[in-house]
Amino acid sequence: MTRWSSLATACTLATALASVTLTAQQVTKQTVPGVTNFSKLETTIACAGATTPDAMPELKKMGYKSVVNLRPATEAGADVPAGEAAAKAAGLTYIHIPFNTAAPDPAAAHKFLTEIVKPANNPAFVHCASANRAAAMWMVKRIALDRWDVERASTEAAALGLTNAALKDWAIKTGQSHAK
Repeated sequence: MTRWSSLATACTLATALASVTLTAQQVTKQTVPGVTNFSKLETTIACAGATTPDAMPELKKMGYKSVVNLRPATEAGADVPAGEAAAKAAGLTYIHIPFNTAAPDPAAAHKFLTEIVKPANNPAFVHCASANRAAAMWMVKRIALDRWDVERASTEAAALGLTNAALKDWAIKTGQSHAK
């Protein structure tokens, strides 16, 4: 094999692998009773909006190991105690990280990053009221830990439900500040 044909083969293989990597985690939407705006990456995570306690058994059946609730307990409709009880009854780990969009706290991102990398918590179901905060936290993870560039992380976060421009800016800055 000539040097040029080896190079061409290597380039073709690299392109194919890059294509597989970029398409391996497609965002899909589906209807789940008790869950608003359900969007999932094939194997890693699902981000959603308002989620009722009744949804917990179905989330367990779908293979999720943990539920990360980003809604403050004082938020209208949050009902954190009922969600926690239902998650535990279904055999899910329940992680409550109150996250206020109006005053985003980097400490919440730090806690999210700490919890989301634990193998026992994955795959994880992450929710808030609309999916904005859930997708923003996932974007922080993509930038900080997965070392994704902002454009790629933004595209995925938008597909997961991030529509708030200020929250997106916060996620970018926070992800970059937490990058290892």
